[in-house]
Amino acid sequence: MPVTDPIADMLAALKNAIMAHKEDVLVKRSKLNENIMEILKRESFILNYKAIEDKKQGTLKVYLRYGKDNTPALTDLKRISKPGLRVYIKNKEIKSVYGGIGISLISTPLGVLTGREAKEKNLGGEVIAKVW
Repeated sequence: MPVTDPIADMLAALKNAIMAHKEDVLVKRSKLNENIMEILKRESFILNYKAIEDKKQGTLKVYLRYGKDNTPALTDLKRISKPGLRVYIKNKEIKSVYGGIGISLISTPLGVLTGREAKEKNLGGEVIAKVW
């Protein structure tokens, strides 16, 4: 069965793993997914991720982060731009997510950046998702 939106599948897998309080989750590997995981790691939403090679596309093993009281660092994810409806944003239109608690993931000419980074570099692009 072909996948029409691999980013949405990755976000759904992360969300489901967090709701089930799993330590880690496997998602399909792609350059875009690795870039997103790198941002989530840098922004402390996940502990780490590791690429696992196989004879096909490969997978990413994502280690989820939880607080001392077992609350997840990654509360929710929302896919914004979809294959049927792409959403683009200009630099001046970029806003903070939940008062700065969350981040927006934006695909720019320099790669995937957070909304804050894109605004600092005076770049706009496609809004992939919002994470908080």
